[in-house]
Amino acid sequence: MTNFISVQLKKASEVDLAKPLCKFIQQSYPGAEAQAEHCRAAEELSRLRKSALGRPLDKHESALETLLRYYDQLCSIEPKFPFSENQVCVTFTWKDAFDKGSLFGGSAKLALASLGYEKTCVLFNCGALASQIAAEQNLDNDEGLKAAAKHYQFASGAFQHIKDTVLSALNREPTVDISPDTVGTLSLIMLAQAQEVFFLKATRDKMKDGIIAKLANQAADYYGDAYKQCQYKDTLPKEVFPVLAAKHCIMQANAEYHQSILAKQQKKFGEEIGRLQHAADLVKTVASRYDEYINVKDLVDKINRALAAAKKDNDFIYHDRVPDLKDLESIGKASLVKSTPVVVPLSQKFTDLFEKMVPLQVQQSVSVYNQRKADLVNRSIAQMREATNLANGVLASLNLPAAIEDVSGDTVPQSILNKSKSVIEQGGIQTVDQLIKDLPELLQRNKEILDESLRLLDEEEATDNDLRTKFKERWQRTPSNELYKPLRTEGTNYHNILSKAMQADGQVKERYQSHRDTIALLCKPEAELNAAIPSANPAKTLQGSEVVNVLRTLLANLDEVKKEREQLENDLKSVNFDMTSKFLTALAQDGAINEEAISVTELDRIYGSYTQKVQDSLKKQEELLKNIQNAHQEFSKMKQSNNESNLREEVLKNLAVANDNFVELVANLKEGTKFYNELTEILLKFQNKCSDIVFARKTERDELLKDLQQSIAREPSAPSIPQPAYQTTAAAGNKPAASPTPTPAPRTMVGTKPQPPARPPPPVISATSSSSSASAPSGTPAAPVAAPVPAPGASAPAAGTAPSQAQGPPYPTYPGYPGYCQMPMPMGYNPYMYGQYNLPYAPSPMYQNPGQAPYPPPQQPGYPFPQQPYYPQQ
Repeated sequence: MTNFISVQLKKASEVDLAKPLCKFIQQSYPGAEAQAEHCRAAEELSRLRKSALGRPLDKHESALETLLRYYDQLCSIEPKFPFSENQVCVTFTWKDAFDKGSLFGGSAKLALASLGYEKTCVLFNCGALASQIAAEQNLDNDEGLKAAAKHYQFASGAFQHIKDTVLSALNREPTVDISPDTVGTLSLIMLAQAQEVFFLKATRDKMKDGIIAKLANQAADYYGDAYKQCQYKDTLPKEVFPVLAAKHCIMQANAEYHQSILAKQQKKFGEEIGRLQHAADLVKTVASRYDEYINVKDLVDKINRALAAAKKDNDFIYHDRVPDLKDLESIGKASLVKSTPVVVPLSQKFTDLFEKMVPLQVQQSVSVYNQRKADLVNRSIAQMREATNLANGVLASLNLPAAIEDVSGDTVPQSILNKSKSVIEQGGIQTVDQLIKDLPELLQRNKEILDESLRLLDEEEATDNDLRTKFKERWQRTPSNELYKPLRTEGTNYHNILSKAMQADGQVKERYQSHRDTIALLCKPEAELNAAIPSANPAKTLQGSEVVNVLRTLLANLDEVKKEREQLENDLKSVNFDMTSKFLTALAQDGAINEEAISVTELDRIYGSYTQKVQDSLKKQEELLKNIQNAHQEFSKMKQSNNESNLREEVLKNLAVANDNFVELVANLKEGTKFYNELTEILLKFQNKCSDIVFARKTERDELLKDLQQSIAREPSAPSIPQPAYQTTAAAGNKPAASPTPTPAPRTMVGTKPQPPARPPPPVISATSSSSSASAPSGTPAAPVAAPVPAPGASAPAAGTAPSQAQGPPYPTYPGYPGYCQMPMPMGYNPYMYGQYNLPYAPSPMYQNPGQAPYPPPQQPGYPFPQQPYYPQQ
């Protein structure tokens, strides 16, 4: 009698998890040790999947433990790897557990690049294997009963969890076996069977009949609900429905039987007979309708014996009235089971393979924190460099310190000689010319890489659109134009960056041309430089004056401020604080991360003292410049004024300005060269992302085309050919031959590729036609015979050349997605504008000073992406 329903396992296609996960790890984690450790964990995960899904599983606890460990690992890596079609792209393919396949082969299956789909299918197998293990238990001992009840309740919880989460996990229609209706029914069936096990244990332990009756009645209720849920559906195997109907009747009969014993104990002999009669009717129904599935002979005999004895006693002794069935009191219910909730980890032996890898949410928070940190550091450094540029400009306009060093009026001041020496040591005008010459080549290289990347996307998208137009609703995959939206946005961003870089290059060249002659003069030997500077009357009388001494002191103080700034800038750059532990703690405590509140607090704590020093330096310079200007006014009044001295002073000013421009131009050009080289690496990674996803899409396209070709080949090449009228209206009194009825198409599985209809029979040639033709007089032409139906698939249009077996695509990994973090950009390359120095960090748009146009636009350096090799199609 104890026929229990167990669930068939789903079958999964083989997948290499190690390759795409290792790619993502190598791109996301810079440390070689961390990369190696995480890659070893990825390989271990791939082996674990093969153990759990790549071979037939025994109906044993150890096999279930392997499945549970794999499910736990999937849950642990979900927040750490961005599984999707355009990031860590791994396609999981699973077959419908209840689909037996068609006559021509194949079965309903669904392939999705979704970790949620993999989790759902693995959990389904956990529940299914648990049901099989429970069904194998020996129910004649307590250990077997306890194990069966435990596994049935676990299976019920697993199926209930799938019912609650499958639609959100897949974001599309699932196959029938994991649809909410199906798993909801399976959950109820498992719960009913667990309740039945408790009924069997109570019976075996000889508990009170009132309790046993309530347990049986509750089991009957569960079976009845499951019976109703699948009554009008054909999603489950055909033997499930009659077993549920039989079990409902059997458990109700058991409830009535044990309640009749309680009635007899209470001397309610009429009620005893009424209940036994009802129980007998129930088991008689089972024996007549469902005997093929469940043998109830022992229960029938037990109930009939009890009914015969009760009737005999009542007829001869008690003469109690037998109440109608509707007048009997309802039997109570007692549920001792509940679905075991799915709480990760499910396995007792679970150890997180990626324990040291931080979740994506933490990575995102760290990335945003780094952006805030870069903005703060950039603002402070920008303020100091602008102040230094301002001080240099003021001193150049006042011809300081050259003015107080020009004692003879016919020699080159020492400050100008120092500047000339510095420019010559850095390569002079030739260095600037070479750097400017290199920029267009670097720019062109980047443009070509970007154009080639977008061309790959354009070609694949055009092919996808053509095939979608050709096959229409059969072409069931994500459209390329939707899938490539993040990559298109990224490509547009790079286009904008290159455009702004070109503008900055133009500004550099324009500025260089305006100062080239003066810079060239500064590069000449001392004799030529002295000859190019106009002579003037000596100013020896001023050298010992108080105002000159004051100016020298003020200039020395200003130089000291500049040196302090350089040290402060280095200190700002060198401060490093790892926020990972802070964010991990917040995530563990609150389940979420308030990045802004944590980051602002920490930045204020770490950088508060440095920002205060920056402000103090700015105020000190402001006072010094004011005093220098006042002292210079007095110096100018005391200095003899004539045309020669004014002309000489103007040339000295221009030489000082030329030095400042040379230093700034060289710095900006070197930064521009560095920017283009770093952008080349990023664009190469972008190109690899594009080529990887295009390769994966091409492999997917070839497989889909192959399936469609097979599907089209199995379809009938032509409809059934109707017979000519003269064949169906032959000899009088003969009935026309019946035309063959078309064979209905098999049921289409939701979320799977369309299945072809069954092969239609060949046209039937009526016997009437044949006899008429045979009896025709000599010389009369025989009736033509209907042409045979072409073999199925003979004229099926080829949808494309069937590809050879795929060798496994280089599953692309795409770090970074909308909402995750900005695409990592190289360090900032500021516009070449007067008064600007390039910064080590790209300034944020929200803090951009007026008049500053960054080159390129602000981007935060993210984790480095190593170059991905292009994998040609095998």
